[in-house]
Amino acid sequence: MPTRDQVHNFAAGPSPLPTKCLEEAALGLLNYEDTGMGICELSHRGKEFKAVIEGAEADLRSLLQVPDNYTILFSQGGGTGQFSAVVLNLLAAHRLAHPVPAEEFKPPVLDYVLTGSWSSKAYAEAQRLCAPPFPNCPAFGQPRIAASTKSTSWTRLPSRDEYNFSKDAAYVYYCENETINGIEFPPKAEDKEAFPFDLVSEGVEIVADYSSSFISRPIPNFSRHAIIYAGAQKNLGPSGVTVLIVRNDLLVDTTEASKLGCIPAVPITYEYKILANNKSLYNTPPTFPIYVSALVLKHLIKNKGGLEGLEQTNREKAQTLYETLENAEKKGKAKLVVRDSSARSWMNVTFNIEGEGEEKKFLEGAEKRGFRQLKGHRSVGVLFADSEGFFFSAGIRASIYNAVTIESVKLLCDYINEFCN
Repeated sequence: MPTRDQVHNFAAGPSPLPTKCLEEAALGLLNYEDTGMGICELSHRGKEFKAVIEGAEADLRSLLQVPDNYTILFSQGGGTGQFSAVVLNLLAAHRLAHPVPAEEFKPPVLDYVLTGSWSSKAYAEAQRLCAPPFPNCPAFGQPRIAASTKSTSWTRLPSRDEYNFSKDAAYVYYCENETINGIEFPPKAEDKEAFPFDLVSEGVEIVADYSSSFISRPIPNFSRHAIIYAGAQKNLGPSGVTVLIVRNDLLVDTTEASKLGCIPAVPITYEYKILANNKSLYNTPPTFPIYVSALVLKHLIKNKGGLEGLEQTNREKAQTLYETLENAEKKGKAKLVVRDSSARSWMNVTFNIEGEGEEKKFLEGAEKRGFRQLKGHRSVGVLFADSEGFFFSAGIRASIYNAVTIESVKLLCDYINEFCN
């Protein structure tokens, strides 16, 4: 049986976590802070867990330098839950800001930038929630596509001239990093593929899904965002908790908005104001994932140089792996999925092994060397033909989140070089 030191986990999520944090969490699971009770056995309203969740909030605010006019919330439902919650809360906020009589109501435009599977699913959910509640009734909103790279199979980001934002949209939505194809908006404004914040009209809210790149590097134009959310299971903690960062003026009473008509009702656990008023404790939260996330945050601040240190390490990991794959591509042995280097994800590196049967050999060899969970998503890959017909290759995806060490990445690079030679 292999030990943790012998395994190099490149899972796309849930992802590896720092061993030191897991060891501490294991102790807390049995006896938290000498209480004689495990963290999962303590009341979420007791002083012990209150200290955990408040500490996590404070450390996250410090790590990301979150401005005071934003509230940090810990929720459930994952990023998929936020596909719904974003629509519902922002429609309510828009309705309160435009309290016209129902007969004068015009469904607001909701702009979506589609760069992969997750932004596409968010858009589909907006369409579902905004549909008219019954025939001959106006819709609650008008989701529209402001830019899309679907025609190129999500292998690039839109160019500036491809964006078509509505001047009076209720909000613009984008996904910062698409895990499946390995697409990520570059961090610097001067990068040609950077998200064009300057093209979004003043007063139009911006929402970002940061699930798979959260706390891996600084968030550009933080104060231009209305909402930033992320599932914890990539860089922060176990699956089960979702972090929301919401600008305070958008913590609105959705019941009051509903009284004006023309918006869908919001489930009480999805109303941001309810969560904020109860400090993320309206109902029982996922206590263990929050506890582990709190341990990880302290570890990143104390031992990893904070966000600056994480950015430096993650840049080095990505550059090292991409350079290796570019060399393999020159030899005709591999091919990167994302062709534009500035659009390539720091977190999810996607590529194909060229040649019939070669991917299977690559994965078998990787497994023997302790490299785990490298097989790509079923929607990424290539179609091959042999004497027996066609077969599909899912490709390779190496996810190199915060807890994946530079040593693991270098060992993977050594294996790629060995395989290609």
